[in-house]
Amino acid sequence: MPKSSKVTQREHSNEHVTESVADLLALEAPMDYKSSQMSMNMAGGGPPPIGKQPDISPDLEDGRPAWNSKLQYILAQVGFSVGLGNVWRFPYLCQKNGGGAYLVPYFILLILIGIPLFFLELAVGQRIRRGSIGVWNYVYPRLGGIGVSSLMVCGFVGLYYNVIIGWSIFYFFQSFQYPLPWSECPIRRNGSQTYVEPECEKSSATTYFWYRETLNITSTIADSGGLNWRMTLSLLGAWIIVCLAVIKGIQSSGKVMYFSSLFPYVVLFCFLVRGMFLKGAVDGIAHMFTPKLEIMLEPQVWREAATQVFFALGLGFGGVIAFSSYNKRDNNCHFDAVLVSVINFLTSILATLVVFAVLGFKANILNEKCVVDNAEKILGLLNSNVLSHDLIPPHVNFSHLTASDYAEMYEVIKIVKEDSFAQLGLEQCLLENELNKAVQGTGLAFIAFTEAMTHFPASPFWSVMFFFMLINLGLGSMIGTMTGITTPILDTFKIRKEILTVGCCIVAFFCGLLFVQRSGNYFVTMFDDYSAGLPLTIVVILENVSVAWIYGTKRFVQDLEDMLGFKPYRVYFYLWKYVSPVCLIVLISASVVEMAISPPGYNAWVQDLASERFQSYPPWALTMCFALIITAMLPLPLVFLARHFNWLPDGSNKLSVSYRKSLTKDTSNLEDETRFILGKNPSEAPSPMPSHRAYLGPGSTSPVELITNSTSISGYGSSYQTNPAPPKSES
Repeated sequence: MPKSSKVTQREHSNEHVTESVADLLALEAPMDYKSSQMSMNMAGGGPPPIGKQPDISPDLEDGRPAWNSKLQYILAQVGFSVGLGNVWRFPYLCQKNGGGAYLVPYFILLILIGIPLFFLELAVGQRIRRGSIGVWNYVYPRLGGIGVSSLMVCGFVGLYYNVIIGWSIFYFFQSFQYPLPWSECPIRRNGSQTYVEPECEKSSATTYFWYRETLNITSTIADSGGLNWRMTLSLLGAWIIVCLAVIKGIQSSGKVMYFSSLFPYVVLFCFLVRGMFLKGAVDGIAHMFTPKLEIMLEPQVWREAATQVFFALGLGFGGVIAFSSYNKRDNNCHFDAVLVSVINFLTSILATLVVFAVLGFKANILNEKCVVDNAEKILGLLNSNVLSHDLIPPHVNFSHLTASDYAEMYEVIKIVKEDSFAQLGLEQCLLENELNKAVQGTGLAFIAFTEAMTHFPASPFWSVMFFFMLINLGLGSMIGTMTGITTPILDTFKIRKEILTVGCCIVAFFCGLLFVQRSGNYFVTMFDDYSAGLPLTIVVILENVSVAWIYGTKRFVQDLEDMLGFKPYRVYFYLWKYVSPVCLIVLISASVVEMAISPPGYNAWVQDLASERFQSYPPWALTMCFALIITAMLPLPLVFLARHFNWLPDGSNKLSVSYRKSLTKDTSNLEDETRFILGKNPSEAPSPMPSHRAYLGPGSTSPVELITNSTSISGYGSSYQTNPAPPKSES
């Protein structure tokens, strides 16, 4: 008999034998077989729960890939959750919603909904060892559409997210030149005359480079303008990188994560150290973290904080579940949930420090330029006798004019020339006004930040580092997104992962050509606004409800105790059952209201005006917006109805390979184990009162009756794969 068998293990153990054949023969009732995951097809039997299973090594038993180390797994989860949003969305929300005061609602909501739901996804993925489709088929088959919706949202997000990586690749290669190509406006020639490009002169060099040189954007979404060949090649390069990273599953992506997850932190720390030595950096950070407590009480702040918590951790995408499914069953996923959530939060704060240190430097430069330009206006007004020299304080030196000197002159002139002040055309030039210009998304990464870097010493080096960081941040998120797509498909169908991965990347590239037209940026905005927000929120609340209310919170907590070896904190019971569902319902309601009151549209770049202008979507584009939402959510009612009316086979009977392997192992040793226990001396026999007696619910069948009703060992084993009855809700 193998040394690892249960019989041999128990020969050398003084512990009581519980939940085994000994309990059955002693007429004891160690577990609730009626609601057990491997219940027989009896009335009232629940769905295959995530109950206690034989202690095996799943990664060795079922051939499922496993992480090489705990560090590799943590880096994968961190790489998936820490993405571009931490760099260009979180700082914007801080600035918009009260500075440092915004951190309070964010942290509260991270505790109330972020960590509990992240823990929930990690636990079900680790226990059931399937992708998103298999997990929710297993927990409650009628809500199996949750996994399909997650997969579809992953597909939509992956299509446009990789376009952003393509943009970063383009800027990365453009950074290997000095001066940077977006540092100055291009000079045009008309015969012997030269002039500055009008579109650039009206906006700025970085804005012009983004809209005209990079995107070559059209003025409306209706005008496609054809493919942008440079962006098409960049997108192709992005998909090749992603494909190579995930082609071998976690064997390849896990190794990539060592670099792609850690390198962004090196860059952020380098930028932070360099930024702190820049003039105005302290002003930017002080402005950022000056709390505006009156704003913190506004409902909009809490809604946006909840949305950011929700998307920052990657909830509902399926990537969290997929990564967790490759863990060992006894891995401490509670520790992982807390650790990754805290790392994500601290990364957002670090990125905010970096962004506002650099933006403070940029604001200082622009404010100095404003002072110089307006000082020249004042000198012109003095020379033309529009202003009297008596208005200028005697200590002011125009050759070394400071911001405080200009502010003093400005106030004096404004008071004296109150009636005609507007005609003078003077600007106030306040540093705070520059810092209050909130930017996010591509506007922050490809315009504001790039403009600031043009003023850095050795600017090409910092530009290369910055865009290489963006590529790695995007790559980490794309690996998680692709894993969320491929894992459930590989679990459901027998197909080589290499073929599936290459096929997905090829299809995604051709679908992604929509986003590399000259009007492609407008479609990126459309998909970002409509393809993920509402569908993912509904997916996560259904995940929460299916576990907490349909499967039963008490049963789930018991399963966690069996799996982890300790009972999770009692507070999780209330968070999963009451707090998180209520918060998610409020978030869904607020999102629907926001969509209803906000006119659907996009910011179009108007070439003649050299500025953005809001435009409403045409009818066909509006139809496309709602089609994205409906398509992502359609699997939820379809699968529910199909399983309710038995049009679709019940997916819950498709046990994971690890369950079937462990079942085979247990049944093969059942007779030997029985003989061993019966052959023990009376003094060695297990105690009639075992140290652990699991709960046996009312109306359950005695374990002895289960054995006597089973005609053979093989029949006993095959009964595990019968279709369970619908679950009873358990409080």
